[in-house]
Amino acid sequence: MGNIILFAILGAVFYYIFKSYSKYTDYSKEAFKNFSVSKESLQQSELGLFVALVAKVAKADGKVDALEAELVGIMFDDISAVFPQPEKTRAILKEIFNEEKDNFKNVERVAHALGQAIKRDVSKQQQFMGFLIQLAFIDGEVSESEEELLQTIAEAFEFNPDHYHAIFDQFEKMIKNIHPKANIEDAYKLLGVSKNDDMSVIKKAYRKLVREYHPDIIKSQGKDEAYMQKATEKTQEINQAYEMIKNHHK
Repeated sequence: MGNIILFAILGAVFYYIFKSYSKYTDYSKEAFKNFSVSKESLQQSELGLFVALVAKVAKADGKVDALEAELVGIMFDDISAVFPQPEKTRAILKEIFNEEKDNFKNVERVAHALGQAIKRDVSKQQQFMGFLIQLAFIDGEVSESEEELLQTIAEAFEFNPDHYHAIFDQFEKMIKNIHPKANIEDAYKLLGVSKNDDMSVIKKAYRKLVREYHPDIIKSQGKDEAYMQKATEKTQEINQAYEMIKNHHK
């Protein structure tokens, strides 16, 4: 009888652990339908912790450039869409980002908290680490401060060093293989605009393409690094074409 009771208690405990662990296994509306949206709850959630780390990586080189800002804004839309009250969620995520982007004293604490939350899920570790590496490369190069920050985060995640360097090297190689369009005509063609279009029209087309091809942290669930690399490559090509057109219009 005692054993039966013990097994029942253990079963209840394991069920609770399983339910707690599986609560955020999928980042979907269904998973978050009962989530109470507040600044505190979002700060402590996996995605809130991730936004805090994104903020630090984006500002690690001293500035958040135009493309990074564009991608971060889209990321807010992607993440907030799975929570109840998306507009409220987006506003809080933006607040968290702005507070965290200049705070580098708590990097290890935030990264460790997220690392502990996802330590049983290798695919999530790869997903988050890959996205942060991708963000560092999005402007075409990774500064020494960005690389040091990424390594600090990887260590706090207890992320496999060999896998980290493999992802980093893959992005580095990809960026080196991206060449700007040979001429302005090709740049216009890539953005689907003409040289007679106003810059406001061109910017609208650029932002539409970035939104279409950006690396999506939500949709990347279950996909390998190739998804992120392809999205980053296309986003970088779009950005280079836009920069070429902007300089041509000056």
